[in-house]
Amino acid sequence: MNIERSLRLLAGIFVLASLALGWFVNPWWLLLTAFVGLNLLQSAFTNWCPMIPILRRAGVRDQTEAACCSR
Repeated sequence: MNIERSLRLLAGIFVLASLALGWFVNPWWLLLTAFVGLNLLQSAFTNWCPMIPILRRAGVRDQTEAACCSR
């Protein structure tokens, strides 16, 4: 799995988890949903996301690296 797909997967997990926590635990957890949404919005304009360096350190490859090394 490459960084782009991993990033979308993690964003979806964070949104669904924060919605569940907001429903079952405390409505303040919905602020995490807002934070993820704002982060996705700013990354669309700046082409930078703070999760990408974390994923790179975890060993997730870029799309070009994954394509050239998976042959």
